[in-house]
Amino acid sequence: MGKKKRTAKVTNKKQSRRAKKMGKAPGSVIYMGNREGEKSSVHILEYQEHQIDEFEFDVYKQEDFEKIIEFKNSPSISWIDVIGLSDEKLIEKLGTSFGLNLLSIEDAVNTNQRPKIDEYDNYIFGVFNMLYLDHNNELVAEHVAIVLMENTVIVLQELKDDVFDGIYNRIKSKTGRIREKGADYLFFALLDAIIDNYFVILENINSKIEILEEDVYLHPTPEIAQDIQLLKKEVLRIRRWIYPVKEMISKLIDTEHPLITKDTKLFLRDAMDHSIEINETLQVYREMSMSLMEMYISNVSNKMNEVMKVLTIMASIFIPLTFIAGVYGMNFDYIPELHLKYGYFYVWGLMILIFVGLLFYFKRKNWL
Repeated sequence: MGKKKRTAKVTNKKQSRRAKKMGKAPGSVIYMGNREGEKSSVHILEYQEHQIDEFEFDVYKQEDFEKIIEFKNSPSISWIDVIGLSDEKLIEKLGTSFGLNLLSIEDAVNTNQRPKIDEYDNYIFGVFNMLYLDHNNELVAEHVAIVLMENTVIVLQELKDDVFDGIYNRIKSKTGRIREKGADYLFFALLDAIIDNYFVILENINSKIEILEEDVYLHPTPEIAQDIQLLKKEVLRIRRWIYPVKEMISKLIDTEHPLITKDTKLFLRDAMDHSIEINETLQVYREMSMSLMEMYISNVSNKMNEVMKVLTIMASIFIPLTFIAGVYGMNFDYIPELHLKYGYFYVWGLMILIFVGLLFYFKRKNWL
């Protein structure tokens, strides 16, 4: 009963969030996530090949807000990380100050938005699902929007935790080519980090499948069937989040937008290869998760057949013994064997002989 009530509660919560958008005009900035009430914060990393600066701003202070907007015209590369999307008015104000279309701002806070890439005259806008494992090894799906401008990349995400630590460390330590490239390479690096972490999620799914395969073979309990069902749903959710990425990267490779250079397109082709591999692996895992349930049903049926076979063999052994006992248990006055001195032992000997003989016969037939 508890599970049913909880499911209904979650469903009603989703319906209430969707109801907020019903009847609203396109471009209405309405947060659709479940992390409401969290304040937004802004962290900025500004760098050139031989220089780097880092800033933390209180976006709710007008003075700091104006300083954030100034980075739009900075000649250096600016990575503006906006954390917390539930403050709709603030996100709308921030987006319009950077010249973003209201439709883009709407998608930035719509956590149900399907991953996509939109191109505008002065920026490229992308929505992604960032997947990673928390400290309890549980899957976290975080909505993230990335905006590419001439010298600026804006990241709008729900939580402080993300998969961008590697990029941050590369910029800080001047490792690799990222400090020598433009904003489009930073955009690619962020996208590549999201894609690379999909492999971590796939490894986790593979481990779950291997564990469930062993459990299904050794201990096909009803709890295992529930775990298989949860795994199937998880694989389908992940596939829905990841599958569009291949199409998005293909669009970036084919685009003629001046913000994406030919040099960056070469790196995007590598990300394309990774996305294809991920989608193919996900398809395999989807089929494996479905076959796990078939394997479970088959093993349960096999175990039931083993039980039925043992019961059938026991019944087959006792049928002739029951027949003999029944014959000599009849209430006729004259049964010659009843008057034999050792008739009782003869009957027992016959029954034991039949019992041993049937066991030997079943063993030779490999039925035991």
